[in-house]
Amino acid sequence: MLRFLTVLPLFALLLLLSSGCSTKDRSVSADVIIYGGTSAGITAAIQAARLGKSVIILEPTNRLGGLTTGGLGQTDIGNKQVIGGLAREFYRSIKSHYNDSTNWVWQRSSEYKDGGQTQSGKDEDAMWTFEPSAALEVYNEMLKDLDIKIVYNQKLNRETGVSKVANTITSITAKSADTYLGTVFIDATYEGDLMAAAGISYTVGRESNSQYGETLNGIQANKFATTLSGTVSNNSVYHNFVDGVDPYVVKGDSLSGLLPFINPGGPGLDGQADEGIQAFCFRMTLTNHPDNRIPFTKPENYNELDYELLFRNYEAANGPIEEMYSYGDPILPWINAAMPNRKTDTNNQKGFSTDFIGQNWDYPEASYEEREKIIARHRDYQQGLMWTLAYHPRIPKKVRDRVSQWGTCKDEYEREDGWQQQLYIREARRMIGDYVMTQKNCERIDVVNDPIGMAAYGMDSHHIKRYVTSEGYVANEGNVEAHVKAPFPISYRSIVPKKIECSNLVVPVCLSASHIAFGSIRMEPVFMVLGQSSGVIASMAIDQGRAVQDIPYDALKETLAELEQVLE
Repeated sequence: MLRFLTVLPLFALLLLLSSGCSTKDRSVSADVIIYGGTSAGITAAIQAARLGKSVIILEPTNRLGGLTTGGLGQTDIGNKQVIGGLAREFYRSIKSHYNDSTNWVWQRSSEYKDGGQTQSGKDEDAMWTFEPSAALEVYNEMLKDLDIKIVYNQKLNRETGVSKVANTITSITAKSADTYLGTVFIDATYEGDLMAAAGISYTVGRESNSQYGETLNGIQANKFATTLSGTVSNNSVYHNFVDGVDPYVVKGDSLSGLLPFINPGGPGLDGQADEGIQAFCFRMTLTNHPDNRIPFTKPENYNELDYELLFRNYEAANGPIEEMYSYGDPILPWINAAMPNRKTDTNNQKGFSTDFIGQNWDYPEASYEEREKIIARHRDYQQGLMWTLAYHPRIPKKVRDRVSQWGTCKDEYEREDGWQQQLYIREARRMIGDYVMTQKNCERIDVVNDPIGMAAYGMDSHHIKRYVTSEGYVANEGNVEAHVKAPFPISYRSIVPKKIECSNLVVPVCLSASHIAFGSIRMEPVFMVLGQSSGVIASMAIDQGRAVQDIPYDALKETLAELEQVLE
């Protein structure tokens, strides 16, 4: 009987299981059930619907788009030429949005200067930098008039909410008790909650370098590391403290205890595995337009000691603060990249910045309630940081004068204080499938023969822990910034689980990759690409009555090519 169930066409199995449901049951069915309305979830839904499938998107929050509509408006790509299909359609629509003069509310289009790392050329058919609200508008337009139902504020019951027969998911149930029956399921969350609840193998943290024959995985406390190709990666050099910052509550007195957010265990041995994940932050959407600006405010639970390392970092500067750092803004601990309408995508930079280093390790496995506390703690920390930089008397006046010109936006997010709800989940769970993407793939030492999309960004990890050096000073550990020489393909096998574990689940975000390979793949346009490919895989599995692992690759490749997906 079990053998019969594994080969029975999935849609037939669904009919058998749903035929006994009464009209009083709180259940609904669709061909494809997508958990997570991130950029990957949206493109997966659009593609499946365009191929004639009914789709339900279950979004745990009240806002679609994940980070693309949550502050990450400066697109991290690496090479625009590998962005095709629906992702390219999205960026073309962004350009059309800003070609409409009515969408320039707070400045003229001629006044806008794109200062990001992925600038939009005059003759390009796409635009790569945008306001979160513009991304949300474009996504809603792309979703319109398709057989896609979006259900907001639906969190998966992670304990008992996944029903399986043998290796096939038959339904998922939310904490609301609503049940969703489908033929193929897609986990498009940043956390991989559906994947984990379905019993799929996964990992959290950094593998050792020895596990997959890498050099940039594991603990990275040394200043320099060598890639497999022999180039040098500057690791702990960037986003670190100036020399001589004391880590103790009372300077020079180790008995007084460590200042907040310093790991007492030290960095560990280079290249060894640990449970750490790269730091999270909010990608702030700021403005300096007085009519749209909400000034930074001190959070109610503000603790000045939380920012003592920031004060000491400025005080330890050897000479003028303009000479503190040789990269980025010499005096401000941020990357304040311009977006249209006098807004910014503001990100972490320097030793003490928006990344809340080491304070997110519990997040992937935490309960929903615990996660909300972690998110709130990140927001409190970052709100306190911005108020400190703007107004605290121990911050140099020239820093305060610049930061206090900025604030959050009145017209972007649902919260009255202008802060978004979407935390930048840079990394959480990662599936372990039949093929694990590694540093060897990023450097094209190993090239897969079944690509379903490409990545091109450098191998990138933000810091993971803060510790005391052997000299007795504070430092950050975990940063990796290693370029890739060329775009590299991502394997079909890396976004589907092992068939023995599940035959009808696709995982385009928490895909099967090592920590350092995921650091290159984890960019929003790549998630859009992988989401579209997931929609194709789901549709072909339904049409052919196959497991998602068993689509003939030549047929899949042909379909992806027809949809303008870039595979090589």
